[in-house]
Amino acid sequence: MHTASPAGTHVTLTDLNSAPAAEAHRMVLSCLRSRHWARRIVAHRPYPDLDSLLAASDEAAYDMTAGDIAEALAGESLPALPAGTYFAAHTALSAAHAAYETRFGHVFVVALDGVDPRHALDHVLTGIRSRLANDPEEERVVAAEQLRRLARSRLAGTLRSTASAPAPRLPRPSDEPATTPGG
Repeated sequence: MHTASPAGTHVTLTDLNSAPAAEAHRMVLSCLRSRHWARRIVAHRPYPDLDSLLAASDEAAYDMTAGDIAEALAGESLPALPAGTYFAAHTALSAAHAAYETRFGHVFVVALDGVDPRHALDHVLTGIRSRLANDPEEERVVAAEQLRRLARSRLAGTLRSTASAPAPRLPRPSDEPATTPGG
């Protein structure tokens, strides 16, 4: 999953607001791989605060077409398993994901924000198994909601700040996306 790059290579919300459109588009595209979603986020700048940006993200995600969702799903990958995970867990996850991808034609996406990392694997496996029972249209709606949550979490994670912390930063377009569970 695409998330923020290492510290020191980010831009602030102010920088996002003032960046040329093409650069800002590349910045937000690292949070969700839908060009239409990213264009909407960039078009509604400037954002006075994080809450305004997140509200715009939600609105743009709710308005994604089936093609936008397919594009965003194509840019996703499975969450990485924690180090030391048993081989059997890798096998179970691989088998469940293969069944899901065969049924729906895209990678399984799930937002893991709020899930204890020790329970992430169980959460992913349970989610895949339960969602395999969905019909394709129902799963498209569920996957779209998970993409919305992922985009929101990624934006918030890169921009959240406190009074005592330096300004939060979005990845610069030249940064390589990192991967983390759920994010």
